[in-house]
Amino acid sequence: MGQEHIKTISQLFSIYVTLQKSETLSKNDAEKFIHAFVTSRLDYCNALLSGYPDKALNKLQLVLNTAARILTRTQKFDHITPVLASLHWLPVKARADFKVLLLTYKALHGLAPTYLSDLVLPYIPTRTLRSQDAGLLIVPRISK
Repeated sequence: MGQEHIKTISQLFSIYVTLQKSETLSKNDAEKFIHAFVTSRLDYCNALLSGYPDKALNKLQLVLNTAARILTRTQKFDHITPVLASLHWLPVKARADFKVLLLTYKALHGLAPTYLSDLVLPYIPTRTLRSQDAGLLIVPRISK
């Protein structure tokens, strides 16, 4: 699932880069296109990418960097971190981790669907332990 998802996003974005180089899109249209087809696809199922190797995520990071450069008209060799910060975009790895953390928070506070809330349970030890206030969670056993 993960490799195919990464490949699909990379291919789609290469089409967009070709369009952008031909100067056929205005900045407003480019922004709409990037939000509709790039960032939305980067965020789709990105919780599954949490824990993925950096080498695999690097392709998606390059897609995000190129999208940011096109939106801000930044040169290829300029630093990308300030550009991402100005757009309020997290790096791909941080986006995936953020999605997992957000889903966990929502599940713990009753804001998630019950199928998720039922899987995320706080660990309550049977006796007094120093770790009882650490906010640990039970890892559910899932059959394959």
